[in-house]
Amino acid sequence: MVRVPIPGRVNTTTAASLTPLQRLYGIVTPNGLVFERHHAGVPDIPPEEHRLLVHGLAARALSFTVNDLMRFPSVSRIHFLECSGNSAGEWKAKGSNVQVTHGLLSCCEWTGVQLALVLQEAGIDPRAKWLLAEGADAAAMTRSIPMDKALDDALLVYAQNGEMLRPEQGYPLRLLLPGFEGNMSVKWLRRLKLGDAPFMTREETSKYTDLMPDGSARQFTFVMEAKSVIVRPSGGQALPRPGFVEIYGYAWSGRGRIRAVDVSVDGGQSWSEARLEEPVLPKCLTAFRLPWQWDGSPAVLQSRAVDDSGYVQPPRPVLLAARGVESYYHYNAIQSWRIGSDGRVENVHA
Repeated sequence: MVRVPIPGRVNTTTAASLTPLQRLYGIVTPNGLVFERHHAGVPDIPPEEHRLLVHGLAARALSFTVNDLMRFPSVSRIHFLECSGNSAGEWKAKGSNVQVTHGLLSCCEWTGVQLALVLQEAGIDPRAKWLLAEGADAAAMTRSIPMDKALDDALLVYAQNGEMLRPEQGYPLRLLLPGFEGNMSVKWLRRLKLGDAPFMTREETSKYTDLMPDGSARQFTFVMEAKSVIVRPSGGQALPRPGFVEIYGYAWSGRGRIRAVDVSVDGGQSWSEARLEEPVLPKCLTAFRLPWQWDGSPAVLQSRAVDDSGYVQPPRPVLLAARGVESYYHYNAIQSWRIGSDGRVENVHA
């Protein structure tokens, strides 16, 4: 059970590796299996030399060491982290298994400091409506963060699943914005600048925008909408014989808690409500299960997530009708797995 590179991105500086969701049990992803995405390699940062600068529209500029931040009251929360490019290949093609289709997704217990406390220490100018978050990697990854989000549930994280962050996950310090697209949770965080408007960085102008059918580009689509995927049985697996099968999968939403997950075994013609496994937490993976008797005939498995805002995960034709096929980011259509009469499972677009 290992992370694997995204097909076609082996040995590149813009590296990414995928979580083997089909092999996991429970909602917490072990640190060694958490997906990676870095834009210019993993920097080697001595923790004693690292500093976080907070400046801009603030009463005073402040510089924090990691030890300084660890003196603040700490919190630990379980949240999913999903790259906005997760499932991007499904716009036009079909991945062979769930690691390829949905593997830019993980869920961890994150420990750190509420960003709001650190900003209050610096003194927030009433004109400040946005933050610029900047990483210490060679790409100087930068994103504009709405102040409302910064003051809500954002964390400055130094530990993950009970240990200090690993280098590929942002050691010694990263930002975590629960429910927002993963690239905004800037790793190796070194600077926060308060401003009165978005900073229009490379990563929110030429990158991480959604190209629409009319040629326009949606910008600042921060939230990862409700989504789900059946991981067992799923693409590349095989059922050994007809009989009892437990359908198992994950659902998540950047807007809050999962309220329900419906499962279909006939390609969406009929649905049954799955059992949600506790805990059901906000902006966190929720596991679901449904018992099923497979009679040996072909079947198409689907899952449909509903969150507590009332949002319902869309079928693929509905998503494509609204977005076209050039968006690349924020693909959250219902996933379909076809089981053949021989028990083999493959990805289909239904």
